[in-house]
Amino acid sequence: MRIGPYSLMPRVILAPMAGVTDKPFRVLSKRLGAGLCVSEMTTSDPRFWSTAKSRHRMDHDGEPDPISVQIAGTVPQIMADAARYNVDHGAQIVDINMGCPAKKVCNAWAGSALMRDEALVGRIVEAVVKAVDVPVTLKIRTGWDHDQRNAPNIARIAQDAGIAALAVHGRTRDQQYTGSAEYDTIAAIKAALSIPVIANGDIDSPHKAAFVLAHTGCDAVMVGRAAQGRPWIFREIAHYLAHGEELAPPTLAEVRDILLGHLEHLHAFYGEVSGVRIARKHLGWYAKDRPENAAFRAVVNRADTAELQLRLTRDYFDALVAGVAPDLPVAA
Repeated sequence: MRIGPYSLMPRVILAPMAGVTDKPFRVLSKRLGAGLCVSEMTTSDPRFWSTAKSRHRMDHDGEPDPISVQIAGTVPQIMADAARYNVDHGAQIVDINMGCPAKKVCNAWAGSALMRDEALVGRIVEAVVKAVDVPVTLKIRTGWDHDQRNAPNIARIAQDAGIAALAVHGRTRDQQYTGSAEYDTIAAIKAALSIPVIANGDIDSPHKAAFVLAHTGCDAVMVGRAAQGRPWIFREIAHYLAHGEELAPPTLAEVRDILLGHLEHLHAFYGEVSGVRIARKHLGWYAKDRPENAAFRAVVNRADTAELQLRLTRDYFDALVAGVAPDLPVAA
């Protein structure tokens, strides 16, 4: 699969997720097999570009190519300016967010709310495409709600406006992340377009990835929530697509080492105070299917230093590797 000049291999992509797909997670996912990693949503409003949150979201120093940055907003010219700004700061692909279902985003008529105004969709995509000399991609849902499933129309508008690839989440906005993703609409969109189409939604295993690719005819799959606490899913999917066989799961020792490296990168990237706080959700995801995970989370979430957070995590996984019950202090 190609997006502009970039050849993506393997055909598995990390979905943009606010508060999740920061640079430490993107770098880790790339190392573990993702063919492309899309940044968490960045605002198009220039008033917020100098905030600590935006500076971190726009930090791509040392990140493996190609660098895909998602922007969100509602005003075509402001979106165009944001695209130029992000390209000047390292973006090699600009992704437009029309898929986010969050209420605070949709209340501002951004994200998936834009799908309710097809004319505005065309103006935004056209403005962004004209503003930059890098590929522009778009992420959408199947529609706003069950009665407004207009993704095929949006897809044709976006292709005519010049997008290089389209990602489709197989749910309407009002479904949020409930129910099951449906792939027939994605298949219809793929059949109608000439540009690459990426299928997204409920892709949580190598077998599901292969099924979705076969069912939809899409060029790639996009993985979101299934990668939380399990970033090695990218190499598992890549191996299955390439060889038709399952890759052995990582050992507990490898999971420990991946997690400790992830924590250290978070601490270095955000600084100790913020890094420790942000790491807590990742610790919960990595440990959720492990023995005594609730007791571990209760203890490790009280760690207020990087050293203590790392030590508690290492001790917990060392015990699991050794096959003994973790010695967890009682949380106060």
